[in-house]
Amino acid sequence: MEMMQVTTPLSEPVIEQLKAGDKVLLSGIIYTARDAAHKRFIETLESGGELPLDIRGQVIYYCGPSPAAPGRVIGAAGPTTSGRMDAYTPTLLSLGMKGMIGKGKRSQAVKDAIVQHKAVYFGGTGGAGALLSKAVLSYEIVAYEDMGPEAVARLVVKELPLFVINDIFGNDLYEMGAGKFRR
Repeated sequence: MEMMQVTTPLSEPVIEQLKAGDKVLLSGIIYTARDAAHKRFIETLESGGELPLDIRGQVIYYCGPSPAAPGRVIGAAGPTTSGRMDAYTPTLLSLGMKGMIGKGKRSQAVKDAIVQHKAVYFGGTGGAGALLSKAVLSYEIVAYEDMGPEAVARLVVKELPLFVINDIFGNDLYEMGAGKFRR
């Protein structure tokens, strides 16, 4: 299978082409945010405030990068477990977020919201943060600087290697893969 070149922000015509199991090289702007930032997003919305970024069409990378070594843009930038964001994700998808990058399975509520709002969940390779960081061209904190590595950051990435885990058709790569090997 060939790698698909995908650029952010994600549009519905692009998302409609992505199927669970596809290999993707993602380029463009993405944002980092982990569970503490997601909790603050929802608290902000519930109190009538606005998110610190326009989330429409955006991809959120569940990542808290380590400090950069001299001469590097960013330290290790691997995905964290996505399930910790599941309580917040349907709300963000309803506001126009179109993609997420992480590792691990998603809840049924998140998978249903992915289908309903035409979004995609990409999987990054856990344990490969140093390798994945090579795709990061720039790193800039844009919100919640007080959270340290869990601050929301704007990344420019070039050909970040990912897999489509959940697509708009309700497919789940984890379930598909397990089905191939069950006896």
